[in-house]
Amino acid sequence: MAITASSNLTVTTISLTMAELGPLNPLPVVAAELDQPYTVGEGVPEELQTSARYGVVPNVYPYLMQDGYSRDAAPKELPAVVLENSKLKVTVVPSLGGRIWELFDKATGKQLLHTHDAPQLANIALRKAWFAGGLEWNIGTRGHSPTSCDPLHTAIVHTPDGKHILRVWEYERLREVVFQVDIWLPADSDVLFAAVRLRNPNDHDVPMYWWSNAAIPETDGTRVIAPADEAFGSDYATDITRVRPTDYEGYDGTWLVNSPHAADFFFDIDPSERRWVVAADDDGDGLAMLSTGLLRGKKLFVWGQGQGGKRWQEWLSPGAGPYAEIQAGLAQTQFEHLVMPAGAEWAWLESYGNGHLEPQTSHGADWDAAVAHASERLEQLLPHEELEAMLPAAISNADVPSSKMLLHGSGWGVVERARRDRSGMAWIDESGTPFVEESVTAEQEPWLGLLHGKAFHGAPSFVAGADWEDLLAGQDSPEAQLHLATMKHARQDLGGAKALYREVLAARDVTPGTKALAHRGLGLALLAEGQELQGLAELRNGVKIDPSNVALLTEAVTLNNRHGDPAMALELAEMAPKEAAAVGRLRFLKALALARTGNPGEAAAILRAGVEIPDLREGEDAIAALWQEVCPNEAVPAPYQFGMH
Repeated sequence: MAITASSNLTVTTISLTMAELGPLNPLPVVAAELDQPYTVGEGVPEELQTSARYGVVPNVYPYLMQDGYSRDAAPKELPAVVLENSKLKVTVVPSLGGRIWELFDKATGKQLLHTHDAPQLANIALRKAWFAGGLEWNIGTRGHSPTSCDPLHTAIVHTPDGKHILRVWEYERLREVVFQVDIWLPADSDVLFAAVRLRNPNDHDVPMYWWSNAAIPETDGTRVIAPADEAFGSDYATDITRVRPTDYEGYDGTWLVNSPHAADFFFDIDPSERRWVVAADDDGDGLAMLSTGLLRGKKLFVWGQGQGGKRWQEWLSPGAGPYAEIQAGLAQTQFEHLVMPAGAEWAWLESYGNGHLEPQTSHGADWDAAVAHASERLEQLLPHEELEAMLPAAISNADVPSSKMLLHGSGWGVVERARRDRSGMAWIDESGTPFVEESVTAEQEPWLGLLHGKAFHGAPSFVAGADWEDLLAGQDSPEAQLHLATMKHARQDLGGAKALYREVLAARDVTPGTKALAHRGLGLALLAEGQELQGLAELRNGVKIDPSNVALLTEAVTLNNRHGDPAMALELAEMAPKEAAAVGRLRFLKALALARTGNPGEAAAILRAGVEIPDLREGEDAIAALWQEVCPNEAVPAPYQFGMH
C-alpha cells in the first residue's frame, strides 16, 4: 500500500519472505583471511598485474561479520520506493543496501532483473550475509560490499532542473570514503538512470573498487554481448588469462547455458569503443547496462551447469530459477584497485533498460555482426553523447539537499565527521548527503564519547586509525587496551597486539567477555606465527571463560580441527549451549572431529541425519569431501554438492 508519492516516485513497502539477519558476530575481524586475487597468467598486461597487486587488504576490519542468520524464513514488510513511468516500473529496497530489486519492462511484461519474493541470506559477501537478485552496488575491495545487507541513508530529492531523485548514501569504513547513488526515471524514458559519486576526503590516496552487479534471468536462449573479441577469464580454479569468450575451453561462453562450471569473463573493450554489456533472450529482450566512460569494466558471470552451480542457485534462490550476472566496474577486472587521489571526487552515470535486440542477428554465429547490431540498437536506446552530456547536471544535482528523508543508515558518518573535526582534518560537504545524529546507536556512542573526552569502558563495535590508537593509548582500562590490541592485530602488527593482549590478561577487574576476547586474539596471533600448540591453548582458555559465546566456540572448534587437534575440537563442541547444539556448522564440525579421531561411523551418522550450514562459504565443498571420506561407497547427496568447478 502506498504511503506517499512524488511525481513518478512512490514510497511504499514490499513483502519478502526472508530470514532475519540476526545479531552481528561479536568477534573482531583481525586475521589475514580475505581471499587473495588469483594468480595472473599469460597475456595479461602489466597495468592489470600492477593494479591487481595494489590495495589488497588482509581483512574487512573494522566491520563485524553478519553471520547470525538462519534459513528459517518468514514473510516481512520492508520499506521500498517505486519509480514508474509509461515504459518501466522500478522497485528499490533501501534497507537492503539500496538494491534495485525489480526492473519491469511494461511493453514485454518481462522482469529484466532476476528477482523473486523469497531471497535467501547466504555467505557470499565480504561480511558473509548476501542475497541473490536485483542490481547491487559494491564498493571497497573485491567481493560483495560490506553494505550489501545494511540500510542506507535514503531520501527523495527534487532538483532545480525538475528531476525527482531517489538518493542513497553511506560512509564506507574500509576505505574511509563516502558514496552516493542518485536514481531517477524520467517520464516516458526507456531507461533508468543512476548517478554514482565517490568522495575521498582523506589527505592521502586510497585504493578504490566499484562494481554495479545486475542479476539476470538465465534461459536456454540467453546470450550476453559486449563490444570485445577477448576477455580476461577466470574459472575459479586456474590463473587469470586472456581468453576468447566465444571459443572458451571448446564452447561459446557468451551463451549462459554452455558453461559447464562457474566462470568470469571481463571483456577487454577497446578504449575507443562505447562501454556496454547486454543480455538477450531468445526474443532479443534483456537487460542492457550502459555507462559513461569512467566505468570501464564490463563482465559476465555464470554459475555453470554443473551440479555445484545448480545447487548454489537453488540454495540462493529457492524455486526462482537460474540466473547469471552482468556487471560494470571502475577497473577492467574485479582483481584490481584503482588509485583514488587525496581529496578526489569521482562521478559517472549508468543507465539500464531493455536492449530489444533482433534475435536472429544477436543469436547468430557471426559475433562481429551480433556486436555491431547490439551497438546500433543501444545507440538508438540511448545515444552515447546524450548520456555523456547528462553527467555535468548529475554532478551538480548531487549536492542538492533532500526534500524528504526516508531512512537512516549507520551512525558511522557522524562519528567520522566528529573525528575529523577534532583532528582538524578535511571532511565532505554534507549538503546532499547529511549524516544526522538520529542515526547514532549504541555501536557509535562509546566512540563519540571518547572523542569528547569521556572515559572508555568498552564498545560492541570496532574502529581503525592512528588517531583512535592515540586516544585509546591515553586510557587505562583493560577494554581500551583490548581495542588497541585489535587495531594493531587487524593491520598485522602481531608483536604489538600480543603484548597488549597479555597486558589485558594480566590486569585486575577484567570482565569475562574482555578476557575471553584477549585470549582469542592472542591465540590467533600465535597461530599466525606458526605457534600452533600455544595458539590453540589460548583459544581453549577463551572458550572456557565465556562458553556462551557461540561465535568464539565455533571458531575455536574450527581452528582445532584445522590445526591438528580434533580431540580438543570434539571436547569443545560438547560445550555448546543446548540452544546452539543443533546449529548446522557446529554439527558439521563435530562430524569432522569424529572422523579425525577415528570415529567415521559416528561422523557418517551425523551427515546421514542431515547437516545444513546457513553460512556455508561460496565454493566451500567441505561437506561433500567429508561424505566421500566417511561414506566412500556412496554417492554424495545432491544437497551436499556445492563445488563450483
